[in-house]
Amino acid sequence: MVTSDYIAVIDGSTSKASRRYSLRSSNGRYAMLLVSSYLSHAPKDLTCHQFCLGVTRHLRRRYTGLRARMQGIDLQQLADHPEERLTASAVVFSRLRREIWMVGDCQCLVGGMLYDNPKPQEAAVAQRRADIIAASPLPHDHFLQHDTAREAVLPMLIESMKLQNRGYAVIDGFPIPEQHVRIITLDFQSWEIVLASDGYPWLCPTLAESEQRLSQQRERDPLNIGDFKATKGFMQGQDSFDDRTYIRFKA
Repeated sequence: MVTSDYIAVIDGSTSKASRRYSLRSSNGRYAMLLVSSYLSHAPKDLTCHQFCLGVTRHLRRRYTGLRARMQGIDLQQLADHPEERLTASAVVFSRLRREIWMVGDCQCLVGGMLYDNPKPQEAAVAQRRADIIAASPLPHDHFLQHDTAREAVLPMLIESMKLQNRGYAVIDGFPIPEQHVRIITLDFQSWEIVLASDGYPWLCPTLAESEQRLSQQRERDPLNIGDFKATKGFMQGQDSFDDRTYIRFKA
């Protein structure tokens, strides 16, 4: 999203729960829309701390309002089961502060230098999925049609979410541990900046290059179990393994 004060890439997390918070959107998309709604009306002089507090309150209302009560949403249940929360990651550029705020699993380039903010357990889960596929007698085509290896590691993914907004930061309506929010402060020289979701295995200075590297990954290793490992692959008929958003600008 782009406003006169903020530029942001907001990535809703794939839901691990059966509850739907919106009839029109997946939980991940709905979380993204809520964060976008907050930023689009936010004061231009927010600090990162104020952003974390404000966006958390904005999502929290979705758990406590009249509609939430009608749906039987229980805050204690959400506290005990983070996988049931609305969850998003965001990388936000503040024009006034000349700062980039990274909350959750996202990435950016500043003057060609890569910054990321991965979840701490993601690499271990991805490795476990790769090991399951490597040990399986089934052909790789099986996993491109029905990724039983991802199903096998899903309990690990859910278990790792117990660290959500404890061992790592996300936007989910619960307090964000700001020591896990990455802040990049820019000086007043001109910078070329790229903000992107984690759907790009290799973030490049142009969209065309980033898409080309993604295409090469799909051709070379569609299961994402080689040099680049992920918790899911390119399912049959898909040109990506995850949502992707890319924006480049000068500041």
